[in-house]
Amino acid sequence: MTAGNDSVLALLPMVFASPGDALSRAEEVLDTDPTPLHASVAHQVIGIWQRDWGDVRLALGHLRRARDLAARSDSAEREADVLGTLGVALVHAGRTRQGLAAFERGVARGTGHTRARVLYRRAYSLWVLGRHREALEDVRRAIPVLRQADDVIWTARARTLRATVHLALGAVERAEADFAAAEALWDTTGQEHDKADAVESRGLAAFHSGDVPAALRLLDEAQERYDKLGTPTFMLAIRRCEVLMAAGLAPEALAEADAAIGVLDGIGGQSTRKAELLLTAARAARLADDPRTAIARAAVAERLFAGQRRTWWEAHARLVLIEARAATGRRSGRLVADAARLAERLAAFQAPAAPEAWLLAGRIALDLGRAADAERYLRIAARSRRGGPPLARVTGWAAQALWARATGSGRGVLEACRRGLDVLDDHRTTLGASELRARATARGAELASLAQQVSLERGGPRRLLAWSERWRATALSTPPTRPPADPVLLSGLTAFRVIASRAEAARRDGRPVPALEREQRRLEREIRSRTLHIRGVTPWGGDRFGGDRFDARRLLDRLGEGRLVELAVLDGRVQVLLCGGGRVRRFAGGLLADAEREAEHVQAGLRRLAHPGAEGRLPVVEAMGRRLEELLLGEAAGRLGPGPVVVVPPARLHRVPWALLPALRERVVSVSPSASGWLRARETEPPPDGRQVLVRGPGLATCGAEVPEVAGRYGTPVVLEHGDAHVPRVLAELDGAALAHIAAHGTFRADSPMFSSLRMADGPLIVHDFERLARSPYRIILSSCDTARLASVGADELLGLVTALLPLGTAGVVASSAPVNDAAVVPLMLALHEGLRRGLSLAEALRDARAALPGDALHQATGWAFTAFGAA
Repeated sequence: MTAGNDSVLALLPMVFASPGDALSRAEEVLDTDPTPLHASVAHQVIGIWQRDWGDVRLALGHLRRARDLAARSDSAEREADVLGTLGVALVHAGRTRQGLAAFERGVARGTGHTRARVLYRRAYSLWVLGRHREALEDVRRAIPVLRQADDVIWTARARTLRATVHLALGAVERAEADFAAAEALWDTTGQEHDKADAVESRGLAAFHSGDVPAALRLLDEAQERYDKLGTPTFMLAIRRCEVLMAAGLAPEALAEADAAIGVLDGIGGQSTRKAELLLTAARAARLADDPRTAIARAAVAERLFAGQRRTWWEAHARLVLIEARAATGRRSGRLVADAARLAERLAAFQAPAAPEAWLLAGRIALDLGRAADAERYLRIAARSRRGGPPLARVTGWAAQALWARATGSGRGVLEACRRGLDVLDDHRTTLGASELRARATARGAELASLAQQVSLERGGPRRLLAWSERWRATALSTPPTRPPADPVLLSGLTAFRVIASRAEAARRDGRPVPALEREQRRLEREIRSRTLHIRGVTPWGGDRFGGDRFDARRLLDRLGEGRLVELAVLDGRVQVLLCGGGRVRRFAGGLLADAEREAEHVQAGLRRLAHPGAEGRLPVVEAMGRRLEELLLGEAAGRLGPGPVVVVPPARLHRVPWALLPALRERVVSVSPSASGWLRARETEPPPDGRQVLVRGPGLATCGAEVPEVAGRYGTPVVLEHGDAHVPRVLAELDGAALAHIAAHGTFRADSPMFSSLRMADGPLIVHDFERLARSPYRIILSSCDTARLASVGADELLGLVTALLPLGTAGVVASSAPVNDAAVVPLMLALHEGLRRGLSLAEALRDARAALPGDALHQATGWAFTAFGAA
C-alpha cells in the first residue's frame, strides 16, 4: 500500500471518530477521479454515515456501488469488508434475507482478520434480529482473531456487542465484565463515537442491575457526547425510554419515543429502529394507561417485525398487544390461549419478558374463572420471584400472590404481597429523587390492593389499617437524597429563576414570551434531569417506617382523646377506618368517584367565593360539604368524640377542604398523608433556638400586609422583604427555623409538580429548592393561593410544596388548597399567629382563627380553604 492508500483507508475508522470530517473527506475523494479501490472506500464511508445517521436508502445505493468497485479492484478482502457493511444496512432496511445472503458471501470471500470483522457485523445484525444464540456464536468466533491481530477498535466493539447480547439473555454479570473490558480498550483510542457508545452501554448495564439513577446519568452523558459529534442515535432513545418506564415516567417515555419516530421518518432512517421505537412507544402507552395508543403502536410494530423476519421482536410486540387488549376489557378464552402460546415462545427465546407473559395469561384466566389454567400459568410466572432485576422479582411475587388468591390461601397472599413490596422498597432506596420514589410505587399498587382486599375479608379493621399504611405515602417516609454541591444544578436553578422572572414580567407588560417560554422549558428539563441522576443513600430504618414497623397500638396510645380517620379505597369504594379510644373500627363510605366529583365542585365554589359578590353561593357550598361528609365519613361522622381529629385521605382526595364538613367544622382538624407520617411529625422535636422567619414576596394585592403586624408580635424575627426576599437568602434563613411565614404568590404546576413555586424577588422558589434544605422549618405557614395543591402519582403518593417539606423536618404546615382573597387572608393570619403565641398547635390555632373571622361568605370561604398538615 502506498501512502495515498493508507490515507484513504484511514477514512473507515474515522467514521466513528469524527463522522462529519470523514463524510467530507470521502466526498472529496470522489471528486478526484479515484481508483476503484479508493472509490470503493469513499462510497463505503458515505454509506456507513447514511446508514447510521441519515437516509438508509441512500446508504444502500452507496454501499452497492462500493461493492461493485471493490470487485473491480480485484481485492477479495476489500469486497468482503464492503459486503459486511452492506449486510448490516440491508438488515436495518428490513431486507433481512438479502442482508444475511450478503454476510454469507462476505464470510466466504474474506480471510482471517477481515472475516472476523464480517462475523462481528453479522453477529450485530443477528442481535438486531433477536437471534441471540447465533449472534453469541459469531461474536465468540470473531473476538480471538481480532485480539490476535491486535485490533483494539474492533475487539472493543466485539466485547461491547457480546455484553449487549448477554444482557438480552439475562446474563448481567457477564455483560458487565465485557462492558468494563471494552471501556478500558476505548480509553486507548480516539474513537469518539465508540466511546460515547461505551458510556451508553454502561448505562444499559446499570439499568439491568437495577440502578436507575446511574442509568439515566450515563445515558444523558452519552447523549451529550453524541450531540457534540452531530450523530443522532435512536438506540439511545429506546434505552432511555426503557429506563424512564422503569422509573414510572411512562408519559415522558411515550413522548420521547414518538418524537424520535418523527425524527427518524424525517431523515428516512432505519426501518428496524422505527419498529423498535414503535414497540417502545406501545410499552410506554400501556404503562401510561393509554391502551388504545398501545394497541395502535404495537400492531404496526408487529407487522414491521414480521416483514423483517425478526421473530424475537415480533413476540415482544405481540405481548404488548395482548396486554393492551386485556386492559380495554377484551378478555376471552382465545386471549388466554394467545398469551399462553406467546409465553412459551418467549421462554424458548430465553427472553426475560416470559414471566410477564405467563402472569398475563394467568391473570386473564383468573378473571374468566378458569381456575386450573390460572393456577398453572401463575405458578410458572412466580418462578421469577427468586432472581433477576427487582422489577422482574416484583412480577414474580405478584404472580405468587394471585396464585395464592386463586387457591384460597389468605396467608399466602399476604406473605407474597409483603415479599414483593419489600423488593420494591429496596429498589426505591436506590432512587434519590422524591419524584422517582413516588412514581415507582405504581409497580406495587396491585400487591397493596390484594393485601387490603384479603385484610378486609379476613383480618378485620386493624389489619386493613396496617396494610393501608404499608403502601401509603411511602415516598415521604425518608427525605430525598440531597444533591452534593452540584454547580451545574445550582447554575441551572439560577438561570431558571432569571428566565421565569423575565417571562412573568413580559406577560404583565403584554410583550411576546414564546422564546422565553422555550428557554424556561429547556432549563426545566435540565434541572429535572440532574435531580433524577441522584442515587439514594438513605437506608430504610428497620422496616421502612422510620425505624419501627407500623404498630396500631402505638398509634392509639399517641392519639389519646383524639381520633384518626384513615380512608382506604377498595374496589372504588371508601372504607373509613376510625382509630381512637383504644380500638380501630371500620365504617362504609361512598364511591370514590362520587367524592372526587363533589370535591371538584367544592373547589369551584370556593373559587367563586374568593371574590366579593358571590354570597349567594355560600349555601350551595355548605350543601356540598354535607354531601362530602356522607361520602367520606358515613356513620363515622357521629362517632368522632370530642377531641382533635387527624384525617388521612387517599391521594386522590387531597383537595378536600376538610373544615367544610359539618362534623369537622368546629373541631381541631389536621391532615396527614399517612398515620405513620403523623406519628413521625408528632415525635419531631422543634429546634432549640426558636427562630422565626417572615417572608414577603412581591406583587401581592395587600403587599403581604400581615407580615409587618406579625413581626411586631414576636421578639426579633428575621424579616425578608423587597430585595432581601431572594431565593438564596430565603433558603439560608428557612434552614432549621422554628417557624416560617411566607406571604407570596403561589403557583401549582399540574404538568410538573416539582416546579410548583412561590414567587420571590428574584423569581420562583420551587420544590427542588426546598429539597436542598438540610432541615426545613419545624412549622411553616404558606399564606398563598394553591400551596396545598398536590399531584397524585404512583400508587397513592403526592408531589408538591407541602409533601416536599414533610420529610425534611417540618412537623406542621398551614397551606391553602384553593385560590383565596388576599385581603381576607390578612385577619385569618393575624388570628392564627395570635393562637401560636398562646402555645397552640397549628391545627388548634387555625380552628380558633376561623372562629374569629367575620361571618360573611368571603371570610368563611377563606378559612375553609386553609388546612393544617402534620402534627405541630
